[in-house]
Amino acid sequence: MITKGPRGTADILPSDIEKWQFIENTAKETAKTFGFKEIRTPVFEHTELFQRGVGDTTDVVQKEMYTFNDKADRSITLRPEGTASVARSYLEHSLYALPAPVKLFYNITCYRYEKPQAGRMREFHQFGAEAYGLDTPAVDAEIIAFASTLFKNLGIKDLELNINSIGCKECRANYNKALIEYLKAHSDKLCGTCHERLEKNPMRVLDCKNPECKVAAANAPSILDHICDGCREHFEETKKHLDNFGIKYNIDPSIVRGLDYYTRTVFEFVSHSIGAQGTVCGGGRYDGLIEELGGTPTPGIGFATGLERILLVMEAQNVKFPTESVPEIYIASLGQETAVMSLCYELRQQGIWAECDLAGKSLKAQMKNADRSQAKYSIVIGDNEVETNSANIKDMTTGEKEEIKIDCASVAAFLRGEVLK
Repeated sequence: MITKGPRGTADILPSDIEKWQFIENTAKETAKTFGFKEIRTPVFEHTELFQRGVGDTTDVVQKEMYTFNDKADRSITLRPEGTASVARSYLEHSLYALPAPVKLFYNITCYRYEKPQAGRMREFHQFGAEAYGLDTPAVDAEIIAFASTLFKNLGIKDLELNINSIGCKECRANYNKALIEYLKAHSDKLCGTCHERLEKNPMRVLDCKNPECKVAAANAPSILDHICDGCREHFEETKKHLDNFGIKYNIDPSIVRGLDYYTRTVFEFVSHSIGAQGTVCGGGRYDGLIEELGGTPTPGIGFATGLERILLVMEAQNVKFPTESVPEIYIASLGQETAVMSLCYELRQQGIWAECDLAGKSLKAQMKNADRSQAKYSIVIGDNEVETNSANIKDMTTGEKEEIKIDCASVAAFLRGEVLK
């Protein structure tokens, strides 16, 4: 049906766009205060990038990607997340030559074939940040502080920060042995996908959304009991930095995140205002990602948050959005369409939102349009006003009127609260 968008997509209408712009602008300004610079990557990439970067045992790669062959028979995938693309760009353009840490942020659309529900769409919007080149706990704490500050700046309250360490490649190998032993004893309760994961990547079982798998994994060994001394020290130092920032957190050993590239620190921000889909932000360290994509070993850490999910939380918490923008002035014509349109054009060149009639409506209809537009001021320009170069400007809220000159400079100065010299 061509008059209805594909399932799992949504139009953002003018009545809602300013909410989105507020979230996007707040994210951008918060990124600026933390020293992050914007990067923009293609909507589609070679499929292998996500198979290697995200992991071929993940739900994203196995079940959710939009993959197709292009006209040259190359396998192409619409990006399901942002980190792998940023990592590819980091390598392709030698951003590793820049002073570390290289701090990047993005605001993108992503695509996953999932069951659409509140806060989860097949085309969705994601804001994320990545920092490459340093493996110190201070970077971990800063990226978490960035996310925490973003939500504070948006006016979101009562978010719960949960953190964990999933160790490095070496200590995780020992944990996997213990985890496999435990899961094999409960294998009769695992779904078919988790049976496949059991040998390849058993930690993915802990992230499975199947209720029976969740029950089976409920008493699984804790990764925190198996991490090496280096990973434990890293985690402890990260927590100390968060304590110094005054950022509260819970330690949650069940957090493993859903993508294969994560190592050491992982975290989630969770809201209890929107029901089951409460995770509004997830992130962590991925020190093996650049190497997996063909680069030299390079530490990295980041987070991503869905804008649909953020909007749900803000609306559930009745967060006040900025007042919707309205025209500064509506200029009505009484037989002087050319003069009115010229003045309107000149004001717009000055950066002033001005509106006028384009349909040849009566003065009464024009004033109804002025009311409907919620313009702050209005002016009626007829033959007499053009002849005297003056007119009454009306405050549409109070009804008060004041005579001013109707050349562009005078009207612009009045609207800006300036005194024209």
